[in-house]
Amino acid sequence: MNSTSVSTTHNATTDGTPGGAAAETAADERRRTVRAVLDTALAEGRTALTGPEGKAVADAYSIPTPAEGLAECADEAVALADRIGFPVAMKIVSPQILHKTDAGGVRIGLNSAAEVRSAFSAIVTNARAYDPEARILGVQIQQMVPAGTEVLVGTVTDPTFGKIVAFGLGGVLVEVLKDVTFRLAPTTRDDALSMLDGIRAADVLRGVRGSAGVDRDALAELVVTVSRLAADFPEIVEVDLNPVFASESGVMAADVRILLTDEQPAARRRYGREEILASMRRLMRPRSVTVIGASNEQGKIGNSVMRNLIDGGFPGEIHPVNPKADDILGRKAYKSVMDVPGEPDVAVFAIPAKFVAAALEEVGRKGIPNAVLIPSGFAETGEHELQAEIVAIAEEYGVRLLGPNIYGYYSTWQDLCATFCTPYDVKGGVALTSQSGGIGMAILGFARTTGTGVSAIVGLGNKSDLDEDDLLTWFGEDPHTECIAMHLEDLKDGRAFVAAARETVPKKPVVVLKAGRTAAGAKAAGSHTGALAGDDAVYDDVLRQAGVIRAPGLNEMLEYARALPVLPTPQGDNVVIITGAGGSGVLLSDAVVDNGLRLMEIPPDLDRAFRAFIPPFGAAGNPVDITGGEPPATYEATIRLGLEDPRVHALVLGYWHTIVTPPMVFAELTARVVAEFRERGVTKPVVASLAGDVEVEEACQYLFERGVVAYPYTTEKPVAALGAKYAWARAAGLL
Repeated sequence: MNSTSVSTTHNATTDGTPGGAAAETAADERRRTVRAVLDTALAEGRTALTGPEGKAVADAYSIPTPAEGLAECADEAVALADRIGFPVAMKIVSPQILHKTDAGGVRIGLNSAAEVRSAFSAIVTNARAYDPEARILGVQIQQMVPAGTEVLVGTVTDPTFGKIVAFGLGGVLVEVLKDVTFRLAPTTRDDALSMLDGIRAADVLRGVRGSAGVDRDALAELVVTVSRLAADFPEIVEVDLNPVFASESGVMAADVRILLTDEQPAARRRYGREEILASMRRLMRPRSVTVIGASNEQGKIGNSVMRNLIDGGFPGEIHPVNPKADDILGRKAYKSVMDVPGEPDVAVFAIPAKFVAAALEEVGRKGIPNAVLIPSGFAETGEHELQAEIVAIAEEYGVRLLGPNIYGYYSTWQDLCATFCTPYDVKGGVALTSQSGGIGMAILGFARTTGTGVSAIVGLGNKSDLDEDDLLTWFGEDPHTECIAMHLEDLKDGRAFVAAARETVPKKPVVVLKAGRTAAGAKAAGSHTGALAGDDAVYDDVLRQAGVIRAPGLNEMLEYARALPVLPTPQGDNVVIITGAGGSGVLLSDAVVDNGLRLMEIPPDLDRAFRAFIPPFGAAGNPVDITGGEPPATYEATIRLGLEDPRVHALVLGYWHTIVTPPMVFAELTARVVAEFRERGVTKPVVASLAGDVEVEEACQYLFERGVVAYPYTTEKPVAALGAKYAWARAAGLL
């Protein structure tokens, strides 16, 4: 194979040296070449490049492609085939025919002039029958690519994340197998290599059954180059290289398809990090709050908000606004926001949607930096113009909007309950957000039932302004927040979210429940890459790229949020299972593998040490099966051994309810031993699965409160929580 690794000159920057200047000049020339091709196509009203135009773009970016030429007649086709060398492939060239195979416009493996001449006639005839209105520019004569593994490299423009790059298995089965992975474009070499390892067929690229692996460096560089091409030109909607033939000697793209647009998304107003922190600080730590629409009438939202603020013990000023009242719940009421004394930090709206715009004007003139919009009746009901109006007012005055269509928010460390829902005052390290009010109430109920301490619970609703990246930026710096869990249905600005997540993840875990996991977003697309880029597939890979832990369901999101602050950060990958029941040991082992963890291979000396504490009919190895009839001393001795040995990095305990060792006895001894070792500086994550009668529920709660993540009636949950902790530790660079 004659292909070579893709040139990397486009990554060079001018550094004052002749080489740097030359690289910059080459990059400028490359962009000018591509710009000319794109401008020509767009000027003609086309949304796709022809094969020869795609070849010109590929050549400019040093993307390896076969030798080729355009023939307008059969004689030219024969001459080109002679010059290129047999065998050749032939493909119809028409701006109107994107899927050449569907049109009968492709022939491969042609070995003679007679075959080329016959194929030319057949291809043109087929194309005219397929689309009589299509403009036929000729037939592309192309060098046949040497055999290799067929892969796909491409880019699409995602409505949430912008330009993303895709990699996966290619060829005719690409849309059937859908073995593909995505990253933000432009991507790095490390991310590109992770994409090669991220498909199910990764072993094929490394070589199987004696076959040689592919040139990983050349393939990764191709991914980087294609991602850079798409990022350099906003007009490029999709790039589709399929198939790319990858072998041990290099890579070559057999087909290049590039789709264009002359429409660009409207620019979103962006705020700098310091601007976000300044407004969020006044939102989450206010000294003065005004309630617009405060009421003395029970059952009204304005009454509930006032009661929660007062009864919750908010220490700051509370100023009700109601033009028809002089006093509300013992507080002086004001006719207008303009009459409120001082400089309130937050205005909470509890008035019908139709009155919000006028009141927001007053909030802006008053200089209040944050408006919490509880009312519904905006975009969620089709009132897009009304929502656009309040956004325009807020932008004019520099007011940040939370909502509309929300339940409010809680900032527990400030004793602030600015909501019409039930109060919650258990302070802790978990920040919880939701786009849905119903999910918000589920969050509240879970927190109350489990006694989870929270730093904040925030509703986002329509996200007319403030959204997840604003909250991530704040919670990432908030000293009271140790873990952030977010329910979201969409992201307004995926790249802003990723940027905020990358800032936050090294400091604390971020857990996301993304609703809507169907492929409904993968509507008809003009390329294989576009068809593969369903909403959820992109979300899944990009969130992973950002280091975010994605929860499969609501309960998992809440349990991860509850468990992650409790578990110490692991110092290595060796997980040991100690169980009183062989059956649970097998299920726990399955869960370990399913959650990306590694069962430790027990060394002989440690195996002998475990065997000293278990009966002859028990089993050492991993899992360590101490059997169900053993007394508390056996549990304690084996747990101590696992904590003492520095080669063991995490423990998974499987308890089986017996009268010999009752649940609370097991819980108390486990908590005592773990606490003893933590006092000695040994902080390993310990999780436990308790099988038994209802007494195990109390035992699990006891353990959880003392730093051991424990669940009754399940082997999956404790290991999933441990897996989430490991996922964060890896993303944060702590392993």
